[in-house]
Amino acid sequence: MPHVLLIEDDASVRDGMELVLRRHGYDVDAAATGEEALALLDGERGERIELAVLDLMLPGMDGFEVCRRIRTRTTTLPVIMLTARGDDQDIVNGLEAGADDYVVKPVTAPVLEARIRAALRRAEPSAPVPEAADQGGLHIDRAGLTVTKNGAPVALPPTELRLLLELSASPGRVFSREQLLASVWEHTFLGDSRLVDAAVGRLRAKLEDVPAKPRYVQTVRGFGYRFGPL
Repeated sequence: MPHVLLIEDDASVRDGMELVLRRHGYDVDAAATGEEALALLDGERGERIELAVLDLMLPGMDGFEVCRRIRTRTTTLPVIMLTARGDDQDIVNGLEAGADDYVVKPVTAPVLEARIRAALRRAEPSAPVPEAADQGGLHIDRAGLTVTKNGAPVALPPTELRLLLELSASPGRVFSREQLLASVWEHTFLGDSRLVDAAVGRLRAKLEDVPAKPRYVQTVRGFGYRFGPL
């Protein structure tokens, strides 16, 4: 039974979401504030939590800060953020804070449950492939699912690791944002390219010596992204 941490200050919305998730077979811990959520993560049940659903508009500590603090505790916990319709800057800020995906409120039960299932699948170890990739000091062990740069380990959350694995599997190939949304996020509809752009930005911050002049994850203007030079 997957264990979900639901962080939502509106009691009626929180109770409704918790009921829906439990009906779909999830174990749920619910919190009304960021402080409560972080205490749950740090407590005895914290190790069991497999995913967080995080509302951005929280009293006191807002969702952006909660997400950043979650990331200081773990890079592997998937975080799906909830945001109000049309809050474009909130979406960008939430993704840059470390969220893996987002849904716009009000959200239907099937959409939320589908996003949770996809995020949990991304968090599972990929099927090992007996090969590795090396590019200018960057070593990607595709079998061991580890990344090192100049011999030092690079900690990547599941979504960023899957993005790097997808790009590095075909060096020089240009991937469109839509292709990456489908293969990494499992979005089968016309998704939001901000998910890809934000993940690329976080990935570059960890891999590149100069993120503004990337060597590994390069932008091909008007088309998408590629790994390494052609």
